[in-house]
Amino acid sequence: MSEEKRKQTTISPAINKSSKEAEQSGTLAASQPQIKGNRRSSQRRLISAVAWAGPKLGRLGPLRKALVNSWEKRARAGSQREIETGLRPPGVTQDRTEMGIAIMHAIERTIAEGRIGRAGMDRLLNVLVGDSFVSHGIPSAKDRFKDQFGVRPPGFLLISPTKTCNLRCEGCYADSGPTREKLEWPIIDRMVREAREQWGAVFMVLSGGEPLVYEDEGKGVLDLAEQHPETYFMMYTNGTLIDDDVARRLGKLGNLTPAISVEGLGVETDKRRGQGVFDKVIAAMERLRRERVIFGISMTATRDNADLLLSDEVVDFYFDKMGATYGWVFHYMPIGRAFTLKMLPTPEQRLRMWQRAWQLVYERHIFIADFWNSGTAALGCVSAGHQGGYLTVDWNGAVSPCVFVPYSPMNIHDLYDQGKTLTDAWRHPFLARMRDWQEEYSNEHSFTPGSRHGNWMMPCPIRDHYAEFYRMLTEFKPEPVDENAKAAMLDPEYQKGMEEYNRAVAELFEPIWKSKYMQGNQKLKSAGKLP
Repeated sequence: MSEEKRKQTTISPAINKSSKEAEQSGTLAASQPQIKGNRRSSQRRLISAVAWAGPKLGRLGPLRKALVNSWEKRARAGSQREIETGLRPPGVTQDRTEMGIAIMHAIERTIAEGRIGRAGMDRLLNVLVGDSFVSHGIPSAKDRFKDQFGVRPPGFLLISPTKTCNLRCEGCYADSGPTREKLEWPIIDRMVREAREQWGAVFMVLSGGEPLVYEDEGKGVLDLAEQHPETYFMMYTNGTLIDDDVARRLGKLGNLTPAISVEGLGVETDKRRGQGVFDKVIAAMERLRRERVIFGISMTATRDNADLLLSDEVVDFYFDKMGATYGWVFHYMPIGRAFTLKMLPTPEQRLRMWQRAWQLVYERHIFIADFWNSGTAALGCVSAGHQGGYLTVDWNGAVSPCVFVPYSPMNIHDLYDQGKTLTDAWRHPFLARMRDWQEEYSNEHSFTPGSRHGNWMMPCPIRDHYAEFYRMLTEFKPEPVDENAKAAMLDPEYQKGMEEYNRAVAELFEPIWKSKYMQGNQKLKSAGKLP
């Protein structure tokens, strides 16, 4: 890429695909914005009515089911229309539709079983579903951003307010523990406001460290949620600090959902997280259910537990017995504390996890997403401030593309001292180059039926395409966020191992991508039963 083009993509890293849609759909495409606008207005009115009805809707089984069935029918019809236009590979559209249906069923089950209070119902439906999923953020802010830069803004921001943690888990990507490293409260508060005002973002993610340990100027993450009631927060937490008072306050707030970390069941969780942690997690879940707070689970897949995490035993326990609404699966990433390639799930395990995760989505309508294997639902990698994606800021203010890409080209403190904003962080050449890579790899905005499209089963630059990511590291030289990241970057054996892993995964996944996703075939003998 020429230097002149590099400068242009720093401002506008993607091609506006409206011209392509107009060419393919003629006058039909010209009417799409109005049609979508009318549809979204109708959906928002329905969501507001359901939120107004509140938890009472749980007792209105026939009406509730009729609403869900009607929505599902429309979603499938819309999916078929999109496949016929050829704007995306057919298998991608199918996956996205089924994930949307799974989300709707997860919400319906939560309401039916009385697992959500009035405050939670209002914030979930009006903010998360209405503002985020339907309106895709605050339209005025998003339109201003697109008018200026030619692309949609990031959809959310991930903030790790502290590195401090009361546990010391094996292989922790953040290498958290007993430390005083943390962000100042005014910085966190400002970032949440800026993301909303400049990007139209109404969803924020909190990670760590352990977010519930954080305190600055007498304020913590619960105060952050209270101060920003029009923003919906999700918090990755080990769950051990969710006592009666925390659960009660979460129930009153309604706009902060905990995603509680587990490694399987009792034996696996205690092995990695410490003796007795599993019992504390279960006690926390019971408190959250009592206060009618929706929660989910977050699981890290390693070579030791990859074949257990999505088993019926584990899924039934957390989703049926304990009442989790959603689940995230993160493959162990060889960064952080005592990183090693030996903990990576094998390529064969990764394939089995892909099959099983989508089986749960398609057949049981369980809202569970795998941060890598569900790349088709997210339209590829969402890091580096990709359209609808995110940036991350850690406890020291380091701005990075992703929590699993621990290399930072700038610090939020320096930006603010220079009178700049989050959007200036988004414009940094290193992040712009990563967004360029995402676009070049996927070819999404130039895709037509029969043309090339990057494999979104392998969407991650650092995990799935390490050689290309390493070239970006050497070109832009972002700072490693800690000594672990520096050691990985400088280790030739690490680079060799990652590239070998990439090739092995590609050998298994490329035939599936071509058959299931590009051609829309739902069955593939060589890979077993597919969703």
